[in-house]
Amino acid sequence: MLIGCALGLAAASLAPLTQAADVTNAMLTNTAKDPSSVLSFGMGTEGQRFSPLTQVNTKTVGKLVPAWSMSFGGEKQRGQESQPLIHNGKMFVTASYSRIFAVDLKTGTKLWKYEHRLPDGIMPCCDVVNRGAALYGNLVIFGTLDAQLVALDQNTGKVVWKEKVGDYAAGYSMTAAPLIAKGLLLTGTSGGEFGIVGRVDARDPMTGQLVWSRPTVEGHMGHRYDKDGKQSDNGISGTLNKTWPGDLWKTGGASTWMGGTYDAATGLAYFGTGNPSPWNSHLRPGDNLYSSSTVALDVGTGQIKWSYQNTPNDSWDFDGANEFVTFDMDGKRYGGKADRNGFFYVIDAHNGKLQNAFPFVRKITWASGIDLKTGRPNFIAANRPSDPTKGEDGKKGSTVFSAPAFLGAKNQMPMAYSPQTKLFYVPANEWGMDIWNEPITYKKGGAFLGAGFTIKPLNDDYIGAMRAIDPKSGKIVWEIKNSAPLWGGVMSTAGGLVFYGTPEGFLKAVDAKTGKELWKFQTGSGVVAPPVTWIDGGTQYVAVVSGWGGAVPLWGGEVAKKVNFLEQGGSVWVFKLAKI
Repeated sequence: MLIGCALGLAAASLAPLTQAADVTNAMLTNTAKDPSSVLSFGMGTEGQRFSPLTQVNTKTVGKLVPAWSMSFGGEKQRGQESQPLIHNGKMFVTASYSRIFAVDLKTGTKLWKYEHRLPDGIMPCCDVVNRGAALYGNLVIFGTLDAQLVALDQNTGKVVWKEKVGDYAAGYSMTAAPLIAKGLLLTGTSGGEFGIVGRVDARDPMTGQLVWSRPTVEGHMGHRYDKDGKQSDNGISGTLNKTWPGDLWKTGGASTWMGGTYDAATGLAYFGTGNPSPWNSHLRPGDNLYSSSTVALDVGTGQIKWSYQNTPNDSWDFDGANEFVTFDMDGKRYGGKADRNGFFYVIDAHNGKLQNAFPFVRKITWASGIDLKTGRPNFIAANRPSDPTKGEDGKKGSTVFSAPAFLGAKNQMPMAYSPQTKLFYVPANEWGMDIWNEPITYKKGGAFLGAGFTIKPLNDDYIGAMRAIDPKSGKIVWEIKNSAPLWGGVMSTAGGLVFYGTPEGFLKAVDAKTGKELWKFQTGSGVVAPPVTWIDGGTQYVAVVSGWGGAVPLWGGEVAKKVNFLEQGGSVWVFKLAKI
């Protein structure tokens, strides 16, 4: 009875499911509602990152204290962007350089570690990060920097199967957490800066056997495979040369580097696609489908049911790989997407029709707005980098100033949605860049940009801003400014809280309605990962991975200089309420 009161929810609504060792489809479907586990990236396949738990709430959060912490150890610190998974008394957490740990939930004791043997010559564009794993059956499955999928026994850490996804020497890698939908393992690819071809693959999660593969560059072939692994049919992803000129579609980018979400209500999986290659848009006139888009896929067949392009003929590396988070509004199912280009999109999750689009950052220079009838941006032509072949020396186009910067108004850090407040919580960044185009030709394994850039802060007092956004009105309800860029994810709870981390090292909890800071803890290194929460033995726990890194210190220009004092690290922290 006391536990029920502390939780603040009816026992029937939060009674943990009886968990067998094996993770089932039913468990994955229910994981967002079952607080005794965290079985998928996004704390549910829809990606809302909302917990029904209320033991830690606006009144009690000030008593949150560390329960345990575990170091990833070694010299391989770098960026730590992983979201832990919680199941069967264990935490499964990935780390930089393609490592994964199983940890005892009660004590923080390391149970086993798998460290993938990486070859020389891997080419991750944006640090040696990994964002998490997937659970299915008795397996934990994750992707590696040399573009492989590895499935391990949850209890022993021994390899059960391993499959090559792409050629790392051509720039392919894997950093996203896999997605399980309708019993299939769905994965994307990284490497858009090297002229790879993005795609979504579906596999049997117990064996690694391919079921279908769907490219996300128009003109490439998609395939289905029979039970023996033989190609059983062909299908072209769009019309050859319709939106891509000449041969550029062959190295078109559009990588699906952040993975996807899945909504049982629509039966569709949603994957964001990255920038077209090269960045120099004058080489590839046309919309360049399906780059910088959201594609909705039939899980059973891999067919693209609909697509929405956020930035046609992208010239700024505005990428569209950001997560598509489904939610209910006015009795209908929509998806919200805070795009790197600075606009927040509300789209019908069933058919892809645009409902609303509005800025979620203060300064946008590449477009004046989004036409709600056509769904297309109103480009500002003067703010597109020019054709370098028409410059004075034919080697560099004119420099233009663009906001947001190419690292985006929001990048890899996942947002959260609360059905309680009906608000999205978005980690935004306010920055701009000088950008210009340069001539470029494709070379296997070489950077395929055709552009130069320098990122600059827009304000003296802040770059990052945690913002609560109303998807119906488009208004920013509240914001919390942060000196350094925000690069970690967000979690909301029924306890009226929003949790997020900062590069300065803090995990923070704020009031979901007002943004008032209620608690913070210094983790010892920058937080660039999303927190999670669960309940075990009547106690609610909160966890986050700490370890500064990611794209900002590598690509951040003048911004990188502002944060060069931050120290790297590698650990996971777990918190609970102090006993009274």
